[in-house]
This record gives sequence, C-alpha cells and structure tokens, in this order.
Amino acid sequence: MAMPAQRFSSLLSLSFSASRLLCLGRISGRGRSICRFSTAALPEEVIVPPVQVTYKQNLINGQFVDAASGKTFPAYDPRTAEVIAHVAEGDAEDINRAVASARKAFDEGPWPKMSAYERSRIMLRFADLVEKHSDELAALEAWNTGKPYEQAAMSELPSLSRLFHYYAGWADKIHGLTAPADGDYHIQTLHEPIGVAGQIIPWNFPLILFAWKVGPALACGNTVVLKTAEQTPLTALYVGKLFHEAGLPPGVLNIVSGYGPTAGAALASHMDVDKLSFTGSTDTGKIVLELAAKSNLKPVTLELGGKSPFIVCEDADIDQAVELAHFALFFNQGQCCCAGSRTFVHERVYDEFIEKSKARAMRRVVGDNFKAGVEQGPQIDKEQFEKILRYIRSGIESNATLECGGERFGSRGYFIKPTVFSNVQDDMLIAKDEIFGPVQSILKFKDLDEVIRRANSTRYGLAAGVFTKNIDTANTLSRALRVGTVWVNCFDVFDAAIPFGGYKMSGIGREKGIYSLENYLQVKAVVTPLKNPAWL
Repeated sequence: MAMPAQRFSSLLSLSFSASRLLCLGRISGRGRSICRFSTAALPEEVIVPPVQVTYKQNLINGQFVDAASGKTFPAYDPRTAEVIAHVAEGDAEDINRAVASARKAFDEGPWPKMSAYERSRIMLRFADLVEKHSDELAALEAWNTGKPYEQAAMSELPSLSRLFHYYAGWADKIHGLTAPADGDYHIQTLHEPIGVAGQIIPWNFPLILFAWKVGPALACGNTVVLKTAEQTPLTALYVGKLFHEAGLPPGVLNIVSGYGPTAGAALASHMDVDKLSFTGSTDTGKIVLELAAKSNLKPVTLELGGKSPFIVCEDADIDQAVELAHFALFFNQGQCCCAGSRTFVHERVYDEFIEKSKARAMRRVVGDNFKAGVEQGPQIDKEQFEKILRYIRSGIESNATLECGGERFGSRGYFIKPTVFSNVQDDMLIAKDEIFGPVQSILKFKDLDEVIRRANSTRYGLAAGVFTKNIDTANTLSRALRVGTVWVNCFDVFDAAIPFGGYKMSGIGREKGIYSLENYLQVKAVVTPLKNPAWL
C-alpha cells in the first residue's frame, strides 16, 4: 500500500539525509571540485525494474489499438539509452478517431448525464486502484523518466491518488448561483461541462500532470483526449487501463502517444475540441495558442516555463537555506518548471553560502535511480543532456565561476554531475534561460529593492522562494514578486488544493484547487419571468 500523501520537500529531506552515507568524499582539482561517488551508484550497474510493459497501444473508445499508420516509436531508459518498448505512434488520424470517440461519449454517452455522485465513485475507485498498483506504477515511472524510484514511490504515487480523491470530492459540489436583477425575474447560473477537453502533458512529471489535467476535467463532466509526451508515454497508458477497470465508460478518456508536430498539432487545431490544456515550454506554448486561435478559438490553459528566484536574506539560517536552495534546484534532476534556478544571496552571507552550497552539491549521490539513497538519476534524453552541457559551457565562457560539476557523470546514459556556478551576472544565459537541468546559478544582492527589481526582470513569473526570519521581509517580497506561487521558508510544497500557474510568459490560468475547475466549465445564465412574485 502507498503511504499517505505528503509534500515533496519533507519526503525528500529523508532521502537527502540517508543518501549522504553513500558518498565517500570528494577530491579537488584545479578550478573545480569533483565528488567521488559510491561505486554502488555507478550507472554502469543497471537494475532491471520489476515491472512489465503491457500497454503500448493508443487508448481510444475504451480499447487499446494500433496507430492508424501502423507506426511505432521507441520509449527509452535514460540510464542506458536503451529501448524499453515500442509504442504506437499516433498522428492526425489517431487524434481524429480519439476526438470522435470523446465527442460521442460527451454528446450521447453517459458521462456528462451521469449523476455527479456516480462520477465521483468511479474516480474514487480509480484512486484505490492506483494505490493497489502503486509499486508497478512507481517502477514504470522511474524507468521511463530516470527519476529516483524512491521519489516516485514515496511522493508521486501517493500524490496521484490524493489528487483524484480531491477531484472526486468536487464532482458533486459544482453548482451555480441565483442572482438579483431589476424587474420580476428569477436569475440562475448553471455551471456546465465545456465538452471535449484536449490535454497535452510533459515528460518530467507524467503521472502528476495526468492528474492535474484529467482530474478536474472528469470531475466537471467533460470527456478527454490526452496526448502524452513522446519521451514518457508508458504510465499514462497504464493508468488509462486502471480507469476503465474502475468503470469509466468507453470514450470518456482517450490517450494518444505521438510527437508534437503531428499528434500535438492535430489536437491543438482540431475543430471539434472545445478546450485545450498544455504544459510544456514557453516556445511550444506559443505555437499551441496560435493553433487553437486559428482553428475554433478554443479556450487554452497554459503552464509554461520558469526561471524562478530563490532569495536568501542576510538573516537566514545558512545551513537550512543551503539545503533548501539545493533541493529547490536539483530536485528531479533540475527538470522542474518551477525550479529555484536563480539563487539570489545577500552579500553579507554570500561567501559562506557558496562554500556550503558547493559542499552540498558534491555530496549529492548520482547514479542508477533504482538504487536506495540515490538522489539524482539521468536527464530525460540525449537532446536535454546536450542542451544542459551547452549551457554549462556558456556559463564558463561568460566568466561565471564553476565551483563544482560541469561534466558528464559516467560513460553510459544521460547523467550530469551536480553543477554550481558563483559570480553569476543577470545578463548571462545561465541566469536568463530555463536550463531544465542540475545547474545552480548563485547571484549576489545588496538590498530588498535591488533583489525585487532583479528577480522580476525576466519574461517568466512561475514561482519564487524566500528564505528569511523576518516576517516583514517575507511579506514585502511575497507581495512584490510577480509570480504565481511564493514559498516562504519552504519550496516545492504541493497539495491538491494549492493553485499553480504563472504570471507573464509562464502561462495562462491555474491548475489544481478550486481554480482548476474553472478551466473545464461554462457558465450559463437562465432568466425566467416571475408572475406575482411573493416578496418576503
């Protein structure tokens, strides 16, 4: 059985403490320091995950079917770059079939006409099945993404179940209002499902993002066509099977695996999709928004990139701040849209913070993500791996100080040593661009006005971290930072009820909580004349 859901930060702090036992120490070289990792964690020694890949076809109208073209594409193990399985490669024709199935299930099928209570019961049965199969799902998620198995099993699978319990609870609590108006009229508002929801999820948190999108859509009575990321299609197909085992009617949830320019573009531009939700890069989000506008002007929710500031004030407990800043950046191999990737540190504590951050990064255990105590697995694929190394070279060439890391780890797979840069300036690429990898950039500031200005001087506005003992400082920064989430003396605290989304080019709309329901509902006003109204 899965343990009760807890926040990521508290769970992973346990892993951090245990993993330190596996690091044998460090050696220093000229201009950089290198961690001597336990040989037990080397990526050459690969554990075979205890799970079978059973579901590799597209899920359309309740059935697993081959792609219309008959094509498949490989899903890889990022530890070794070897193929895990070949998955059906959906394209425009498969999207057409999936949308037709979802349209029929919405217009004719039982889902939106079913009682909200019964919808809730199906979602609860699904959440129970997730708990029952959590071991297999955690292994499959870790295998396909490269994230530590402990992270998937202890944190993400309990969160997946918790999210669907939360949304199941909303299903029978969605209702309209009555409103006063001039004249003798009865005014009521109805909150109705929007129809067929197209959803595109990324590769860094496939199961969690599945829940963020599918949960509220189904709770509101919509039907769904979900496109997985081509890198990580396996767990969504698995949980799709569990949903039908829970009693979900055919056509309500359709899952197509494929590439963005083919399957993704077809979904975004489809004339019979009523709503689109996308999580991914800002550049791709622009394309998705344009396709939606050029087709049927469908409403779009976007959760996009970030370059989040993590601000360490002069009164901070440095040891705690170092640990939290380390977690804020390196969690999930640095592959988080909200990662605290710009670490701003007050000048009075800057040097101490640098030395301790360097030491903490050098203690980080990198290796086979199925080994106990490993904190960091491989990056998702070769493209991301090479992109991160290019940014590291850019940091070196722009005269930032490479404190540690900066290189590949091992000779197999897509592992990168935890990397820390000091003396980073705002105009450097490593301080401006979303690297999406284990690269910490540490910048110096003098006062609050300066750090507010610099923290806000970005096209992004997804999240921020503030570390201080002063409540006035915390309040000032929380109000001044133009971001969708501010974590004060914590980071990456997620709960089903906490809304998540960004300002500026980090997105449109919010996921999770009551705000996520608004994405999947239409508001209808009903006006009825009253004859001889009785006034109380």
